Amino acid sequence: MKPNIVFSILFITFSNFLFGQNSFSDNPLDAVFETKDSENFWIAFDKMDKSKQNPFIEYMQNGSPGIKGFTENRIINADSLFSVVKKRKEDYKPSRNVLDNLPSKEKRVRVIYSTLKYWYPKAKFPPIYFVYGRFNSGGTSAPEGIIIGTEKLQNLDGISALIAHELIHYQQKITGKDMLLKWCLMEGSADFIAELISGESINQFSYQYGTKNQDELCEEFVLRLKSMDYQDWLYGTSKKDDRPNDLGYWIGYKITESYFNKQKDKQKAIDEILNINDPLQFLKQSGFLDVYVEKYQKSRKESFNVFFNP
Repeated sequence: MKPNIVFSILFITFSNFLFGQNSFSDNPLDAVFETKDSENFWIAFDKMDKSKQNPFIEYMQNGSPGIKGFTENRIINADSLFSVVKKRKEDYKPSRNVLDNLPSKEKRVRVIYSTLKYWYPKAKFPPIYFVYGRFNSGGTSAPEGIIIGTEKLQNLDGISALIAHELIHYQQKITGKDMLLKWCLMEGSADFIAELISGESINQFSYQYGTKNQDELCEEFVLRLKSMDYQDWLYGTSKKDDRPNDLGYWIGYKITESYFNKQKDKQKAIDEILNINDPLQFLKQSGFLDVYVEKYQKSRKESFNVFFNP
């Protein structure tokens, strides 16, 4: 089933990957679901036609840490939020009661947290904030916690998998030279481990497309993976063909899956996936693109191993 949550602009910006949140609980049963910002939003919303002042000033001032994490580049400020809500008033209304069934999802999320604890005993568990923004982000991971843009939710289908994906970003400490490969491994490995602990996938359409067009996409990726240009692979496309957004998630997943399947100690493999320090060597050890790398290197009259030098 394809979730109805909008995921295409959901995920983390590059600067938000490494948090080192030692202050967060290491107990999966301590998962926090903070919804007071959503409640405060609707209080402000109902005052719009009656108040002479911007009612969202109070929403911002009384906001949780999630509001703080969602302000820069998203909410911006109370005036920006007020302007968008006035223009898109009807678009906000379908999400008004969307969190009514959230308690039914909390148990599922705690199970997912506990499963990660098994696979990765060092895991930390951030709070989850449900806030309202300007329809420009379905959510993110920030130093304050996992933040969900509630106005994007039509229902809670897929919310557990979404939280699982963002949870993995908190655990990641992926280093090495910046390049497309690194960013694809960040996103794809988050998808892989999130699926492992939740049993759910949130990028089914792009994954189906990737599998159907694997040969041509892998050949292209070999040419591009050392580049800093992520267009057509992450967060948007040039419309040069019919590919969906975020194929980088798919190829990062496939590389991670191949690496994981080759390791005898699966728990140790998860630790290594979360702490990749050389993306090119990780790719080599996965073996996923070997056929395509060999073909490319042969055309350049270079050895296979040279390709994996930074």
